[in-house]
Amino acid sequence: MSRSILVPAVLLAAALTGACGSDSTPTNPTPPTAINEPPFTGTLTVNGAATYPFPVNRTGTITATLAALSTDGAIVGFELGTWNPTTSSCTIGTIANDQAAAGATLIGNAASTDNFCVRIFDVGKLTAPTDFVINVTHF
Repeated sequence: MSRSILVPAVLLAAALTGACGSDSTPTNPTPPTAINEPPFTGTLTVNGAATYPFPVNRTGTITATLAALSTDGAIVGFELGTWNPTTSSCTIGTIANDQAAAGATLIGNAASTDNFCVRIFDVGKLTAPTDFVINVTHF
């Protein structure tokens, strides 16, 4: 076969192959389902703190909400960080609120699967223990 016939034949075959299967309708990807951790609850004592680790098995947004404090007007510290299972500690980055009231929200991003944590603590403003509820959602 001569070269001049081979090149057009290859181009024609490539064009026809690319056209196959073009009758299907494109589909939109299904958005990931939110994972709601069971609420983290407890009683924060004067000068106390509580830390709760949770696993995140895919990348995406993490939202932690200080859903309730039983003491009206209570101000506490509220942080979202990475859990270190070796030291059983919460490594806090820049996602923190040292003046959090009920309803405060922290939003972070999991760039990889990992263990994360939320932490609540007295910043020196509690005069009596207060019950709390923290909700965590990740995608």
